[in-house]
Amino acid sequence: MGRILMTIAYDGTAYSGWQKQQNPVVQTVEGVVEEGLRRLFRKDDLTIIGASRTDAGVHALGQRAIVDVDTTIPLEKIPLAVRPFLPEDVVITAVRTVAPQFHPRFDCVKKTYAYRIWNDTVKNPKERLYAEFCCQPLDVEKMEQAAQALCGTHDFQTFCAAGNQTKTTVRTIFSCHVVREGNAVTIFVTGDGFLYHMVRILAGTLMQVGMGRIQPEDMAGIIASCDRKKAGPTAGAAGLTLQEIFYRKEDLDGIESAENQEKIEKDPDFSEKTS
Repeated sequence: MGRILMTIAYDGTAYSGWQKQQNPVVQTVEGVVEEGLRRLFRKDDLTIIGASRTDAGVHALGQRAIVDVDTTIPLEKIPLAVRPFLPEDVVITAVRTVAPQFHPRFDCVKKTYAYRIWNDTVKNPKERLYAEFCCQPLDVEKMEQAAQALCGTHDFQTFCAAGNQTKTTVRTIFSCHVVREGNAVTIFVTGDGFLYHMVRILAGTLMQVGMGRIQPEDMAGIIASCDRKKAGPTAGAAGLTLQEIFYRKEDLDGIESAENQEKIEKDPDFSEKTS
């Protein structure tokens, strides 16, 4: 069958993030998916490669990962066949074959994240694992105005947490919108890649705008300052969901794999620019 691209959804509450760690006691999403596939395909040396290293407590509806395997199980049956070998909070929702050169990180062209806020005077216990709580009224119109200043190509060092290991903090945000549905306020942001804790810092900053502590017209100056202290606090992990990861069809089919290989050889940091 060759190389398979999987779409994976998970509730990240019980996990120490996506990426496997050296400590075998630490439970990660990558670890349980890999173990589930090893049991299904009866291959102890099987490994997977994910597209995005989500943090502890972060959720996903559209995480992507590849696995190389030869199997007689029909492709469309794999999500159902692996289900007994996965915990209830992790699901493979779709699979497709891709070219042998395809890489889920290197070939990614954009990602969409959603950040959910529960905006009410009291906490909702059903939302505690999936939303950041804010008891102060949020002005969504002002948040939306500030969000538009984030769009475009900028140096986003202001919104980067300590510990970032990339060589450049320049990223492009294609769209950023804030939507209210009842007490739920959701920030949707799509970009070519995100820095360490970038979306959570963006969310924390937009919440400050919504509470009137930062004015929308100040956002451009905050970005230009490249000063983390100018931005808002890092919002909690529970509100963040990786919604979708996008690829070009020609990359999925392997038409332009040589182009990406050239980028990787010239710039070793290329793999981190879409993480």
